[in-house]
Amino acid sequence: MKSFAHFEQSRRWSTEEALVIDQVSRLAAEVIAPRAGQLDEEKAFPWANIQAFKEIGLNGIFVPEEYGGSPISYRCFLEVVRIISQACAATGIIFGTNSATVKPIVEFGTEEQKSRFLPRIADGGLGALAITEPHAGSDGGNIQTRFRPDGDDIVINGGKIFITTGDVADLVLLFGKWTEIENSPKAVSAVILEKGTPGFEVVRLETKMGTHASSTAELAFTECRVPRANLLGQPGDGMKIMMSVLNKSRPSVAAQALGIASAALGDMVAYANERRQGGKRIIEHQAIAFMIADLAIELLAARTLMDHVGQLVDDGVKDISVEASMLKVKASDLAMRLTTDAVQVFGGHGYVRGHRVERLMREAKITQIWEGTNQIQRQVISRDLIVR
Repeated sequence: MKSFAHFEQSRRWSTEEALVIDQVSRLAAEVIAPRAGQLDEEKAFPWANIQAFKEIGLNGIFVPEEYGGSPISYRCFLEVVRIISQACAATGIIFGTNSATVKPIVEFGTEEQKSRFLPRIADGGLGALAITEPHAGSDGGNIQTRFRPDGDDIVINGGKIFITTGDVADLVLLFGKWTEIENSPKAVSAVILEKGTPGFEVVRLETKMGTHASSTAELAFTECRVPRANLLGQPGDGMKIMMSVLNKSRPSVAAQALGIASAALGDMVAYANERRQGGKRIIEHQAIAFMIADLAIELLAARTLMDHVGQLVDDGVKDISVEASMLKVKASDLAMRLTTDAVQVFGGHGYVRGHRVERLMREAKITQIWEGTNQIQRQVISRDLIVR
C-alpha cells in the first residue's frame, strides 16, 4: 500500500532505532507470528517469545544504561509494541505491561531501588501492574487494598483482579491505601512486591474472550510483608505515580490496538484481492472497496497520531493526559471496527476458526476496556474542552 510505504519512509528513525525496529520486525515475522494461533488455541503463556526477547536484550529498551539497559525513544518503543502486537496481541500486552511497571521505578524510585530492580527487568524479567479491584476499575482512587506500616516493614492486606502476568511476574507494582492517612485518594501509595513473598497468593487465572496467551490473574494479599525500602516515593504519592503510569501505558495500549488493526487490514486486503464473487475480485465491488478505503484512511491517521504522542513524550512534555486519551480512544475504537469489518469481508470464513481475523476480533475488544475504559477517556478529553 503506497500511502503506508510513504509514511514509513518519512519517520526518520535514528540508526540505532532503525536497527531495533528491523530486529523486532524479523523476530515478529519469523518467531512470534507463526506461533500466535497455536498459543491462543492452547491458552499457553508465550515463554518462547519472552526468551527470544531476552536473547536480543529487548527488555533493555525500558531501562537506563547505568542499570544494564539500552534505552530508545518513547516513539520508537510504541512502534515496537505495535509490531509485536501485529504478530501476537497477547505477547504485545505482556511486553507493554513490562514498560508500565518499569517507567515509574525509573521516574520515582530511589537509587537503591533502581539498582536492585531495574537490572532484573533488563535481564529478561517480567513486571506486572496491580491497580484494579472488584469495586475499583477505572476509579483508581477507590481501591481498598491496605498498606499498614510496621517497623521496617509494610503489611499488605487486600486483593486485585484482572492483573496481566500477575501469576508469573518477577516484580509487581502494587497500589493500595496507607492506613495512617485518611481513607481517600490521598492515601493511595505504591510498593514493589517481589515474586515469592509470603502472603502473596495467585487465586485464579481468568478465562477470557481473547488474548488467551496472556495470563490474567486474581491476586490476594494476607498479612503480606514487604520491606519499607520497597515503598515507591512517599506514603500518599500513589495517585501521582498512578497517573504517570497510565499516561504512558495508554499510548502503549493504543499501539497494541494499532498492531491488531494493522494485521486485520493486511489480511482483509489480501483476501479481498483473492476472493472472487460475481465474476470479479470482491475488492472490485464498490461496497467492499470503499469500506476498505475508509479503514485505510483511519489507520494511517491513527498511526500518525501515535507518532505525535510519542514525540511529545520525547520532547519532554509532561502532561500528555489528553493526547494519551485521544490516542487510546482512536486506536482501540478503530481496532474493533476494523477487525469486525475484516470478519465481514471474509464472510462465513471469517466467523470460523482458521483465518486470523476471527482471533483478531476477539483480541481487539480488550483495548477499549483496560487502562481506563474509552468512556473514561472521553471524560478526560471533554474536560479539556470546557472553558474555565
